Amino acid sequence: MPVPSTAPGAACAPAATHDLVQRLAKPLPRYTSYPTANHFSPGVDATAYAEWLAELTPGSALSLYLHIPYCRELCWYCGCSTKAVRRYEPVASYLELIRREAVEVARRLPRDHQVTHIHWGGGSPDILEPADIIRLGSEINGAFAIAGGAEIAVEIDPRLLDAPRADAFAAIGINRVSIGVQDFDEAVQKAIGRLQGYETTRRAVALFRDRGIGSINVDLVYGLPHQTEDSVSRTIEQVLTLTPDRIAIFGYAHLPSRLKHQRLIDDASLPGPTARYAQSARIAELLLGAGYVQLGLDHFARATDKLATTALKRNFQGYTTDQADALIGLGASAISRLPQGYAQNAVAADAYGKRLGEAGLATARGFKLGADDKLRAFVIERLMCDFAFSSRELSRRFGGRAMPLIREAEAVIEDDTDGLVQRTSDGFRMTPRGRPFVRNICARFDAYLDPETSRRRHALSV
Repeated sequence: MPVPSTAPGAACAPAATHDLVQRLAKPLPRYTSYPTANHFSPGVDATAYAEWLAELTPGSALSLYLHIPYCRELCWYCGCSTKAVRRYEPVASYLELIRREAVEVARRLPRDHQVTHIHWGGGSPDILEPADIIRLGSEINGAFAIAGGAEIAVEIDPRLLDAPRADAFAAIGINRVSIGVQDFDEAVQKAIGRLQGYETTRRAVALFRDRGIGSINVDLVYGLPHQTEDSVSRTIEQVLTLTPDRIAIFGYAHLPSRLKHQRLIDDASLPGPTARYAQSARIAELLLGAGYVQLGLDHFARATDKLATTALKRNFQGYTTDQADALIGLGASAISRLPQGYAQNAVAADAYGKRLGEAGLATARGFKLGADDKLRAFVIERLMCDFAFSSRELSRRFGGRAMPLIREAEAVIEDDTDGLVQRTSDGFRMTPRGRPFVRNICARFDAYLDPETSRRRHALSV
């Protein structure tokens, strides 16, 4: 059975067959990092992280991620590290910890560093009281050297936002906002435990635009219970009336064995792989028709947006223009990416606080990158961003160490019987037919991938 001809990555991709989708729909990482976080170990601790921070080159460009792990209520589909709270006291106590961590990290950095990106994520950062938003933002600005023109972004739950909170975010320099929508269909919202009307979302967008914050992103999810091509089409029509600068569409990862709250979702209501593929294809068709440019696997932007005019990178927030030398994660569960490797803070807020008190830093685990890891990480990121493998660029960066992966790339070309890749003068490029399955090709270069672990941890690759 053919599915719609417009698939992620191209306006007129040849139709993938039902057989092809079923065969390639495997649980695979989203490859926001390599290696993926399930390979982190306690071998990277606070001592190692402190050494890595101290070794950063003077003048380094840095990116900050602040994790606010609290929501007013927990959405059933959610895979984020967050907790529902009714009282504000745990949130206020947590803010004291993240301020302490910011100071401890900042004093270990080169004095002439420049922070070019800041991202407030969650959870729901707008669960914070306005005074705490301003205080935390001011203390971050005081602890780190923030570059002029830095991008400062925040993730928003429109149901929590009000005018005083919008004022507070504007006061600390927020200049990009990601609005969580997921889906506007009421039946879908009831099935995922997130009731959020269009008017609530429209009002949130207006609150920020009225305060001069013009860069608005909208986050959507496909593959949710009761979703259909028609229902996602209606959601896209409503989203387009908000005129966002960027739209991200993510495939729902149903992992009830690992995420207990997802057991509230009826498995029988979930669309299968072919229906998921058709939904993502329909979304892409509508957004491309509305004049958006597709970037990477699942992001869309206006042609004039920075995401469409700057070299694409990939980090834990997805696709980004962030070209910083290192990403510093602050808060419980936050992950830092440095040239030497990854360092992740303790996940639970109480364990996070305990480690801060004992070691000054909250690192609980991580991964030290070897030479082969860095090479494969580069290949996978470029595939996810550019849909291409270049042996010339790989050799330029890594010299003779690139040869094993060049041979692996040749094997990918020779093994392809589905028209997913096309040979180029120095490697291969994903075809329009193949781009929706780029994660399958990335998996060919993943030296750590274990099918059994992937089944328990990762979303389907369509």
